[in-house]
Order: sequence, then structure tokens, then C-alpha cells
Amino acid sequence: MTSLDLITSPIKAELKDFEAYFKNTLKSDIPFLELIVRYILRKKGKQMRPMFVFLSAKLCGGFNESTHLAASSVELLHTATLLHDDVVDESYERRGSFSINALWKNKIAVLVGDYILARGLLLQLNDHRYRFLHLISRAVQDMSEGEILQMRKSRKLDIDQETYFRIIRQKTASLIATSMAIGAASVSEDDALVERIYQIGQDVGIAFQIKDDIFDYQNKGLLGKPTGNDIKEKKITLPLLYVLNNSDSSERRRILHLVRRKNKNHAKVKELVDLVVSRGGLEYAAEQMDKYRMKAISALKEFPESDARQALIELVNYTTTRQK
Repeated sequence: MTSLDLITSPIKAELKDFEAYFKNTLKSDIPFLELIVRYILRKKGKQMRPMFVFLSAKLCGGFNESTHLAASSVELLHTATLLHDDVVDESYERRGSFSINALWKNKIAVLVGDYILARGLLLQLNDHRYRFLHLISRAVQDMSEGEILQMRKSRKLDIDQETYFRIIRQKTASLIATSMAIGAASVSEDDALVERIYQIGQDVGIAFQIKDDIFDYQNKGLLGKPTGNDIKEKKITLPLLYVLNNSDSSERRRILHLVRRKNKNHAKVKELVDLVVSRGGLEYAAEQMDKYRMKAISALKEFPESDARQALIELVNYTTTRQK
């Protein structure tokens, strides 16, 4: 059994039913749109966020029809943001295949992303799930603010550690936190419990993003991500930030100059990657990642022992040990 098999074991039937449920939420009577949707569905990822939804629901009481709606709402939002991110980042590849904007250009990618986002909102409104709508809307706001803040800081290169954590908390962690919270909200009316689960998800999401940032300074191998890509996009993430904070003023100026002016020069990017590795940037980032991972696991252990709790702990561990 793989790690994912162990994680999904308590929710295997729910995930299978979810696939058909999710596919149905994207139906359109416009043939061209249906063609694009089918392409998106063929390229779907591991569906980690629906896993968080179903496991959180089971942790807090069980499943019901609204849990499938909750999982679909999260996955629709996630899918829409990926389409929009590829346009913003001018990325032409997604999960080893052409992105939607690469095949059908930016306008179509943005409009399809808008369509998918609207489908999710209507799904919640039509079923009068206003608590879901509140959670999803908060996530959209947080993710948008986080992306804009990161873009601004990438231009000015004046990021500090507090701002870094704010960016990843809003841009990445908010969706994982929402996945867990909406799962809890599908089976419980206890707002305090939902918020408690949200905070656990936020810590998981922070650890998840730090793992991604570490990937960028490691050899490509199975990771499927070009080494130094964040530097090329002028993104100062935690490994590089650690080196900047532990450099004298002249070296700091030199590093920032390379990021600002030489970020497309492969030799200079490699020089910065090697510097981060040699100065302990990856070790520091891994320590921070483990701190948030353990904080989330400790909070989960406050719940009664169950297969859902154990699977969630395994899923938290998987987010920080995955190889891509």
C-alpha cells in the first residue's frame, strides 16, 4: 500500500462517488466549453483538497450529501485558480501537459476559470449553503490578496519573513484551511469547531507551501519543476530569505542585484541556488516546515482516536514528504 492508499482508505467510497459528482457540476450545453472541461478533467491531480474535506467531515461526525457539495466547491475553486494562475504566470505547462492558455489562449483560459468559479458559487447558493459560501468567499479574497502582495514584493524585493508568511498563509494555506473547515461545516453547526479545524488546515497549508519552496532549490529529478524557478520569477521565498537575513549589507545588495537584474541568467541563478544550499537555507526552511507540521499534528491528536484522525495525520505528513 502506498501512502496515498493508506490516507484514502477511510474515504475510498466517498472519493469514488465524488468523481461523478464533480464531473456533473461542470456540465455545459456549449460543445466548445464541454471540450475544454473534458480536457481539464483528464488532467486532474491527486485531489488532495477533497481528501481534506472528506477526512475532516469524518473526523467531525461523518458524511452527508452536503459533504460532496463542499468537496466540489473547493475543487471548483482550486481548478479555477489554476487556470488564472497560468495566465498570470505566463505558464504554458500544467502537470506535464499543455495548460489551457497554451492551447486556447489567455482569453479563453480566464473565461473558463470564471465559469468554473461561478459554477461553484451557484452550487452553494442553489442549495442554500451560506456557510460554505462565506468560507469559499473568504478563501478567494485571501488568495487574491496574497497573490497581489507577492507580485508587489517581487517588484520591490523588500520582503521580510513576516510578509513571506502572510503571503503563503493567504495564497496557499487559505485553500487547504478552507478545505478542512468546509468539511467540518458540512456535518457540524459548531462554529468554534469549524474555526478550530480551519486553524489546523492553515498550519498544514503553510508547511505544504514551504515544501514547495524547498523543491525549487533541489535538483529537478522527479519533482517536475525547473530548479531556481522562483528566482527567475523574482520570488524571494524562505530558503533565500534566510540567507539574506544572515548576510552582511554588501552581500545582501549583491544577492538582490542578481535577483533583480540577472534572474534570467542561468549561471547566476545556479550561483544563487548553490549559495542557498551551502548557507543552510534549505535546512532552515525544513525546520520551519516541521514546526508547522507538528503544530497541526498536535492539534489533530486532541481529537478522539479514529481512522479519520490517523488518515489526516498521514495526509499532513505526506504534504511534507511528497516528492513532487
